[in-house]
Amino acid sequence: MRKPDIRTGPRHPHLAAAGYEITRRLSESALAKRGLHKANGAFAQRTIASIREKLQRGETVYIAGLACPGTHNTGVALVEVTQKDGPRLIVNNEEERFSGNKHTNEFPQHALDDMRRVLQRLGRDIGDIAAFVTTWDYPALLAMLIRTSLEEAPASLKLLRAPIAPAINLRQLDQVRRLSRRLGRMYGLDKQLPLICMPHHDNHAWYSFTASPFADTRERVAIAVLDGTGDVGSISLYVAENGEMKQLYCNESLFDSLGAFYTVISSSQGGWTWLSSEGRYMGAAAWGDMNRVTNPYYQRLKAVLQLGPNGSVQLNRAMANWYADPADNPYHQPLIDILGPPLRPDQLWNPDAVLRVEDINHRPDTKDRVDKAAATQLVFEDAMIHVIDHLLRTTGTDRLVLTGGVALNALGNMRLLEHFDEAWFERAQQRKTRLHMWVPPVPGDPGVPIGAAWLFAHMA
Repeated sequence: MRKPDIRTGPRHPHLAAAGYEITRRLSESALAKRGLHKANGAFAQRTIASIREKLQRGETVYIAGLACPGTHNTGVALVEVTQKDGPRLIVNNEEERFSGNKHTNEFPQHALDDMRRVLQRLGRDIGDIAAFVTTWDYPALLAMLIRTSLEEAPASLKLLRAPIAPAINLRQLDQVRRLSRRLGRMYGLDKQLPLICMPHHDNHAWYSFTASPFADTRERVAIAVLDGTGDVGSISLYVAENGEMKQLYCNESLFDSLGAFYTVISSSQGGWTWLSSEGRYMGAAAWGDMNRVTNPYYQRLKAVLQLGPNGSVQLNRAMANWYADPADNPYHQPLIDILGPPLRPDQLWNPDAVLRVEDINHRPDTKDRVDKAAATQLVFEDAMIHVIDHLLRTTGTDRLVLTGGVALNALGNMRLLEHFDEAWFERAQQRKTRLHMWVPPVPGDPGVPIGAAWLFAHMA
């Protein structure tokens, strides 16, 4: 078998890093003038101090977590906080529940209106909300998009005008600049309503940990956020101990991503649109050859994700091209040689939209296609196990909170439980135990508004 070509990391790391730093500094200042403030900035600190004073006086405080337009699953969560009882979730409204549009990235008008009605039934109103916090750090997100577009320039410059990832719609993301003003007008204020930008993966981690059965333990808990993308990276690892959490690692890459790998392959091979493809492809894998020895595609396909030291995962950019053109030309020739050409966007079916049975053409090569799905799942599981192996060895714990969109892969989650058994812990930690894992009910972005509000309450 010919040894695969391997290239990891961007072509222009220094240019990309410089673009990131410049964009972040400029966007932090520009967005603050438009009412979007850093979580560690002066406005956020004043808000935290005000909330702390109210709590110490015995008052009840409300914090709203807002998933804004431009990213999928827009909505709002409302958290009630008291000094005695801590935070309590009041509502978590996804806009899609009201509009019927799956994974919508539209302004969450219905979700916000319903939240206000709930407040009014409690004898409160919008003025009683002490802080509105967002689910993304928008200055960091904008800077990451610039960095990504410069990493492989000129080819990657197309990312500035094309879909980058399922989570991000650049045209609608532009609405964020006007969001504070729009909310101010919506609630009859004579000024813009200020928003505080919370880091995306911190929100994932904090909600998932506090909702877990491990939240009250004094022992160490490992937390893995494995995502399609965040505002800084796509893999973030944390440890929580004695009620405090710290980040151990972030890969600071959008495309060295387990979620992006699975999304692109499942869509371009399975034939469904992004966000509709991943779960269906996981289901298709069950009908394929799930044996690493006999699957006809696994041995060659596994080279697309390079598993490095300290649990790192890097995309092999000699095979994959979704770092430059994820929708139209996601494969280089070595990947085409393994999987065949990717399906074009106009060949994809959106099963979450309107079902038109007469438009479905069943292909004769079904067995071959499900073997490709199985190989994709096996490569994905290899990478999951690689990351979690490092995290458990580093933290020395047997308790894991797994979250982010990747944690929706239930088959991969079961593989983790099988792999990290008593024999593994005997070898790695010299004790008799096995993995105790918690995956929250909503590990993906619908749970992040809760995390943003919950984290801000903790900061106060």
